[in-house]
Amino acid sequence: MTTTTETVIEHATATSRVKPQARPKPRKQPPYNVILVDDDDHTYEYVIGMLRRLFGVSPERAYQLACEVDASGRVILDTNTLERAELKRDQISAFGRDWRIVRCEGSMTSVIEPAPG
Repeated sequence: MTTTTETVIEHATATSRVKPQARPKPRKQPPYNVILVDDDDHTYEYVIGMLRRLFGVSPERAYQLACEVDASGRVILDTNTLERAELKRDQISAFGRDWRIVRCEGSMTSVIEPAPG
C-alpha cells in the first residue's frame, strides 16, 4: 500500500475537524458509615485496643470513641466507600473475644449504614 503526501494531508485535515466527545464525569460512590454497637461483654481496654489497631487512632481518640459508644449505645467509626466500610466491619467482627471478661463469646458488633448526603 502506497500513501501519497496528498492522502496524508487529507486524512490529517479530516481528523482535525472532528471534535472529541465529552467524557461523562465519573460518579462518586455514596458514603457509608461503620457504626460500632455497644454491649456489656467488652472492656474499655478491648475497645481502645481494637480501635487503635484497626483504625489507627490515637489513645485519646480511642478513649473518646469508647466513651461515646458506652454512653449512647453506638458510635460512627468511619465514613467511606461501601467496600471500605465492609472491610472495616469484617475486621471488627474478626477481632476476637475480650479475654478479660469470661462471659465474652466473640467480637463486638458493627453495622454499615448509608451516610447522609
